Amino acid sequence: MTEKVSDPDQIAVRLEGVVVRYPYEKNRATSLKEYFIRRLKGDIRTSYLTALDGITADVRTGETFGIIGRNGAGKSTLLKVVSRIIHPTSGRLRVWGKVSSLLGVGAGFHPELSGSENVFLYSALLGRTQSYTEEHFDEIVSFAELEDFIESPIRTYSSGMVARLGFAVAMVKRPDILLIDEVLGVGDELFQGKCRKKFRSFQEKGTTLVIISHGLGQIEQICQRAMWLHQGDVMSLGDVSGVLADYRSFIQEN
Repeated sequence: MTEKVSDPDQIAVRLEGVVVRYPYEKNRATSLKEYFIRRLKGDIRTSYLTALDGITADVRTGETFGIIGRNGAGKSTLLKVVSRIIHPTSGRLRVWGKVSSLLGVGAGFHPELSGSENVFLYSALLGRTQSYTEEHFDEIVSFAELEDFIESPIRTYSSGMVARLGFAVAMVKRPDILLIDEVLGVGDELFQGKCRKKFRSFQEKGTTLVIISHGLGQIEQICQRAMWLHQGDVMSLGDVSGVLADYRSFIQEN
């Protein structure tokens, strides 16, 4: 099932027949020598894995949109397309507004640098100026609750501390469109509460949120609409309660 909004002024993201296919080799060579021998013989056989198979959907401006489905359904691939980390094999993507992504927070950190040095590094990777980061540095550290550890090397941090710092850096500036991939469980319950409050403040100011989560309760609580993906196809799209009902029925039957 697909749907489209008629008024383009209400659209933040539009996907039109988006297909993503990944090439892979059958009977992969076990050594470089074997690879070149096979290549000379013309015996390299390439197949394609379809991660997304003709996705057509609109995400409306200012809404919170959930994406659900089993592992391998194509959820993370879809967010990477919207964030332009990867390009569709075919089809069209249109985005209105600046996109920020939380697709594995802290992925740009260097383990030998201190927390403070990584704040500036990660912020630069997100396209921010040094002066902007300096202005908001204390706010970032405070939100991450790492005042006592900010000058220590990242390699000494726990995974939760790394995630909190990455989240704080990414969230210090409100984007037009925010893509979130399974980061609603960062930190303890108190920190998760701070994250939810931050999301709500973004929503109130008009940010469009697109969220992947296996926590159906979270999706039900904060999303207005949702999409259920299965093996790269859209199985259901629309009001969150209807999509979750379709998905739960499928899970019970399978």
